[in-house]
Amino acid sequence: MSRKAQATRKYEDETIKKAVFALLHESPQASGYNRTSWRMVDFSAALTARGSPACPDVIRTITKAAGYKWRKARTVLTSNDPDYRNKLDAIQTILSSLTISEAFFSIDEYGPFAVKAKGGKSLMPPGVQKTVPQWQKSKGCLILTAALELSGNQVHHFYSLKKNTTEMIKMMHLLLDRYPNKRTIYLSWDAASWHVSKRLECEISCHNETAIMRGLPIVKTALLPAGAQFLNVIESVFSGMARAIMHNSDYASVEHAKNAIERYFSERNAHFMKSPRRAGKKIWGFEREPPEFSLSNNCKDPRYR
Repeated sequence: MSRKAQATRKYEDETIKKAVFALLHESPQASGYNRTSWRMVDFSAALTARGSPACPDVIRTITKAAGYKWRKARTVLTSNDPDYRNKLDAIQTILSSLTISEAFFSIDEYGPFAVKAKGGKSLMPPGVQKTVPQWQKSKGCLILTAALELSGNQVHHFYSLKKNTTEMIKMMHLLLDRYPNKRTIYLSWDAASWHVSKRLECEISCHNETAIMRGLPIVKTALLPAGAQFLNVIESVFSGMARAIMHNSDYASVEHAKNAIERYFSERNAHFMKSPRRAGKKIWGFEREPPEFSLSNNCKDPRYR
């Protein structure tokens, strides 16, 4: 007396499958629905109207078997520099032939950021929700200017009042003082106006004219493509620092924030000083990307501020 099972299930019917995938490739608006994405009830009704009726369970089974999932669109960082490929190739050429007498630095600024209570993820007990006031009185402001040496994975930094050419010249002389035995140092940064100013170019030219005579390194620049912060390796270090000591923080003063930053970089540099290796072979702390120059890297974390 039991019902006889159908030889072919509806979700195995090739005609139904073709109708489902054909409709998936169309916008709901093409079927008369004022929507930009399908609802299951509308999808089932549209299939019925086309002569291939299928209930929601059948539709879910077909799409799941084909690997379809609901995924949120991801915003990606892109560069609109018309000379993108040439600039990228030039940097990769430098890195591929970097010698022990040369040093390559990824340079950028972190901030300005206000010293106040910061939000972030934290492990909380049941029923407890951590809150951060929307309106807070800032305890001060900081701008961190830093350079990451890719061969030794060492970070050199200082604090700035502004982002300008003067600070870039200061960074150049800092690196010259700390790497006097190198033959050439490369400064790599994005296309911000103070990174490509005529005053900075003049300072580099004046230095290079007498560098060999004074026994100092030659300075060369390796500009990143415009709008390509995602290729700036030091952004990965900034992201790791932010997650480690900035998120969930509530420093009492600017000095307390500086002390945390100093300790973070001191411990990071000591680690790679003890275990020398090129940037990228070991991720430090909570850096979201390996700190290495790679076309596929997205070093800048949009959430780190």
